[in-house]
Amino acid sequence: MKNFNLSNSYKAVVIGGSAGSFQGVVKILAQLPKGFPLPIIMCLHRLKHVRNGFVEALSIKSVVQVTEPNDKETIKKGNVYLAPANYHMSVELGNHFALSTEEMINNSRPSIDITLGTCAFAYKDKLIGILLSGANKDGAVGMKNIHERGGLTIVQEPTECMIDTMPRSALAVTKIDHVLKVDQIVQFLKELDNQYR
Repeated sequence: MKNFNLSNSYKAVVIGGSAGSFQGVVKILAQLPKGFPLPIIMCLHRLKHVRNGFVEALSIKSVVQVTEPNDKETIKKGNVYLAPANYHMSVELGNHFALSTEEMINNSRPSIDITLGTCAFAYKDKLIGILLSGANKDGAVGMKNIHERGGLTIVQEPTECMIDTMPRSALAVTKIDHVLKVDQIVQFLKELDNQYR
């Protein structure tokens, strides 16, 4: 398996995904080490009118409870946060969330680009960005923002994706540090966890 250079002391992990990403997210959350030291911020495309069931489905498998944050909620270590249906979710300076119902971006609300881009601004080189399977280009600009501000970028191996448009779009516009299968992403997070023990 791959050995990762984890010399930086990271402050957050942000994950984006769309069509075909649910199984990968479930696998990551199910194998997350207990007491994982960083907040995990997730923006996943989902049906905007279905408010119940999605968080519950993730929480059943997750080692850590998954919650949808409220506007201005403080981001805490070790928690897993999911962008609420039909809201853009930003991370603001001062380590808290902001929710909005502004126009769709890439036909999406929540927009992965908004979540990744604002995380990049807030955390700079202390951020790890992960982009999974998806059917449109949302997230590519966000990954570019993360790279430009010194963060670590990871995309799911396109050949493993149900729909590879999202990771391939990111690979086309910016430098991606690691192209990994979901099992390798899990290993990466476990190695990251070991660094903080």
